[in-house]
Amino acid sequence: MADGPTPPPTGNLILRHEHDAPRERSTCGYRYRLISKGDEEVAAWAHTVDIDGARPHYHKCATELYYVLEGEGTVILDGEEHPVQSGTMIHIPPGVVHGAVGKMRVLVVGIPDIDDADVFYPDS
Repeated sequence: MADGPTPPPTGNLILRHEHDAPRERSTCGYRYRLISKGDEEVAAWAHTVDIDGARPHYHKCATELYYVLEGEGTVILDGEEHPVQSGTMIHIPPGVVHGAVGKMRVLVVGIPDIDDADVFYPDS
């Protein structure tokens, strides 16, 4: 057993604070790209999103995980309303039309890496 602290792992590490992440308009409100396209060799993406009325949409390839950090509202999954609040986790597989009503801050993790070409609107 070696003495002293364990050295940090090597490789393509990403450590990003939300205030350093780009903030941009998204389908759901405003997002902060914590880990996202443009980051090398990531298998998934993670954004914090300030949801304020999310337009219903779906993905053909991506699976999304939503974890409500703050606030409350309703998530609509394939037309069915589900109340959510801080501490709620939602798994959204490809093909499920989803949107939200209410004001909430959500951590969204998507697999595979984000692709804007994988956002579809059923009303279009």
